[in-house]
Amino acid sequence: MTLLFSRDEYDARLGKLRAAMAEKKLDAMMLFAQESMVWLTGYDTFGFCFFQTLIVRADGKMVLITRAPDLRQAQQTSILEDIRVWTDGKRGRGFEQVKSVLDELDLLGATIGIEYDTHGLTAANGRLLDTALTGFAETEDASFLIARLRMIKSFAEIAYVREAAENADAALEAARPLIRPGASEGEILAALQGEVFRRGGGYPGNGFIVGSGEAALLCRTRNARRTLDENDQLTLEWAGTAAGYHAALMRTLVIGQPTPRHLELYDAARAALGAVEKVLCPGHSFSDVFEAHRRVLDARGLHAHRFNACGYSLGTRYAPSWMDHPMFHEGSDVAIAPNMTLFAHMILMDSDTGTAMTLGRTYLTTEGDPEPLSGLPLDLEVIA
Repeated sequence: MTLLFSRDEYDARLGKLRAAMAEKKLDAMMLFAQESMVWLTGYDTFGFCFFQTLIVRADGKMVLITRAPDLRQAQQTSILEDIRVWTDGKRGRGFEQVKSVLDELDLLGATIGIEYDTHGLTAANGRLLDTALTGFAETEDASFLIARLRMIKSFAEIAYVREAAENADAALEAARPLIRPGASEGEILAALQGEVFRRGGGYPGNGFIVGSGEAALLCRTRNARRTLDENDQLTLEWAGTAAGYHAALMRTLVIGQPTPRHLELYDAARAALGAVEKVLCPGHSFSDVFEAHRRVLDARGLHAHRFNACGYSLGTRYAPSWMDHPMFHEGSDVAIAPNMTLFAHMILMDSDTGTAMTLGRTYLTTEGDPEPLSGLPLDLEVIA
């Protein structure tokens, strides 16, 4: 067995979950979010693409129900001892075993919290689950109960986040010599991701964004690749990883001569990020962070070119996205507290002129000012 944290750390996490369950008057939880399972037990797998669940009873008893390929995965990566395998076959067979285990755990008539809002529970499986539990137990949506607990990082987690941030910085340093006219986006991507792998990091929750030309205005990955022109723009969003923890960065670089619009948008993004840093501390909310970003950009007439969110929490996440809950958007009353790792990104995409500009980095919150985890400068990078 290889555990990333001490047994005491996992015990403390279970204690926090049990306290939260007691506050919500839950007799049990059914976990489907893989990040919840790895945080609570160490169980690390991409097998969440199939049906599985971790049942946690109020007294701390845990039972994992999964498929045969993940039996040894759980044995080697987690503290779990009670692992049940459901047999592949006709649709719904796994749910029959779930109900049997719940009955065995004396949860008939109980109130069970369920993580519905996760990639680990498809809509089809959610319907089957609801049908199986009808008349057996009361269910409540507890999708974000553990997500809120995971927002506050332990000292051991922060150590991994710092390592991830170092890997992210090193990735850009490795890719920078390749960023030149005639360079392939594929070569740049290989350098970024390869350096994270070389330094011991793992796969990120989603692919890195590498987009040039008109694709610099995209904020998602794409399968097409192009080579850089003499005068070009390149948007990069990437993350260093360590033990599954992420530290993301975002930049738009200019190849050749920046246009006046590039300079204007960069100045706005830098000012907005500075405004965000002033409220990225206790005493403020996630909504305050978004509002700080919005005020700066809208005052410069950039409402049509900004997004309606400007970042999110980071931690251990699995495909298809490293974006964790919650996000910086209007109306989010989540309070900022010390020891959160938060990614703030200023994104401006001007489709009218075809100009992209982004600027973002990951912070560790403290009792006072936030600590940037990247050592890279925030200056607009121009590759002459």
